[in-house]
Amino acid sequence: MTALPASMRVIDIANPGGPEVLRIAIAPVPSPGTGEVLIRTVAAGVNRADLLQRQGHYPPPPGASPILGMEVSGHVAELGPGTSSRWQVGDPVCALLGGGGYAEFCAVPAGQCMSVPSGVSIRDGAAIPEAVITVWANLFEPRRLFAGNRFLVQGGSSGIGTMAIQMARAFGARVSTTAGSDEKCSFCLKLGAEIAINYHSDWAAALTDWAQPHGVDAILDMIGGDYFPRHIALLATGGRLVHIATSHGSQVTADLRSIMMKRLLVTGSTLRPRPVEEKSALARSVEQEVWPLFANGQIRPIVDSAFPLEQAAEAHRLMESGRHTGKIVLIMQ
Repeated sequence: MTALPASMRVIDIANPGGPEVLRIAIAPVPSPGTGEVLIRTVAAGVNRADLLQRQGHYPPPPGASPILGMEVSGHVAELGPGTSSRWQVGDPVCALLGGGGYAEFCAVPAGQCMSVPSGVSIRDGAAIPEAVITVWANLFEPRRLFAGNRFLVQGGSSGIGTMAIQMARAFGARVSTTAGSDEKCSFCLKLGAEIAINYHSDWAAALTDWAQPHGVDAILDMIGGDYFPRHIALLATGGRLVHIATSHGSQVTADLRSIMMKRLLVTGSTLRPRPVEEKSALARSVEQEVWPLFANGQIRPIVDSAFPLEQAAEAHRLMESGRHTGKIVLIMQ
């Protein structure tokens, strides 16, 4: 067995700010605790939450690594005490983290590790955990989207959006989406959306026409703010509005009579602060229910760009620009 190094490269933040504050630093290789595994990281997914943390607006949950990064792929390098016998040193895995992904090694609860789906490269495995588990935990595990439903995901060209389109289609829903350019809309159609509307146009009117006379059964929203009343108007009787981000703001104005008359469910969630047991249960569910869809080619990770770790600032600049489609990953080697 190859001895592990004592130190590793990580991305450090001297002070909150723009992408320029991201810098390479040297830190000790973490030791896996009870029930944890140490992963030698191959790649780390970049998420909008990383941008918020970099700016000082989204601190990691208690006990999590302060290093950026909430999903990785790599190989098991060491097992902590009491770790499940499922994993062995050398196994390829992808994992959901509370933090610590922008580093050459990271320690993670064993239950939050997943096999890399069949047909997916070890690099692209880093683009899967956050998106798949977010979509599963908000639409399928709580049974908010069903075969035959009319479904809308806002921001269909994003990492979450590209996965939501594919998963909803694979499970039998009729999919609509919005995106920020005609080119991105065309890409969403190729992924399986029936209709994709440039959100710089009157998207609400176009989707109203598409959903007539029934309305939209479920909406996965990352926008909030001024989109809220338009979503309420779009929803069918018994419809579900699920919030997972608030890029247009968290404050909304609601007409409760519309919600009551149409018997709507308005909900939302975050993933990062959930307890290890809950995230581990979600990981097992997606391995059982979603991994076969990767194996048979119904869904695939969409990776726009891969940057070496030392170019983390460039990766953040690309995400902030909105020019990408799908996920951005950092490569450790």
